[in-house]
Amino acid sequence: MKKAAQSVGDIIDARCTKCQKVTNHIIVAIAGNKPAKVQCNTCQGNHRYRPPEVVRKPPKRVSDAPVVKPEEWVDLENAKGNIAAKDYDMNLNYRAGSTIRHPDFGFGLVQRLCGNRKMEVLFASGKKIMRCG
Repeated sequence: MKKAAQSVGDIIDARCTKCQKVTNHIIVAIAGNKPAKVQCNTCQGNHRYRPPEVVRKPPKRVSDAPVVKPEEWVDLENAKGNIAAKDYDMNLNYRAGSTIRHPDFGFGLVQRLCGNRKMEVLFASGKKIMRCG
């Protein structure tokens, strides 16, 4: 079933620039097969035809879960009992091999220093880049 051709005087839905919402409009002028100008039935304003907005769903976020090599974390878990870990403080300096205890991520091992005032730390949930010094 084909949609009937629109003509001058037909009532359609359009976004009104004055009302700032989708309202009924009367077609005033047509260009080609599409309405060119319309008149709002609510505020009587004339303006260019703006089709009603299609509500778009936000794209689903796809995040790459951090990958922890199981054997790497298992070795760290086994050694954890023998190692004294310092509470994490972003103003302290750390070395590769240092152990820390973070309030949210738990026990972690400093893997390497990367750049100015940053370090890579291995936690049970994965590797994180943390501020230091």
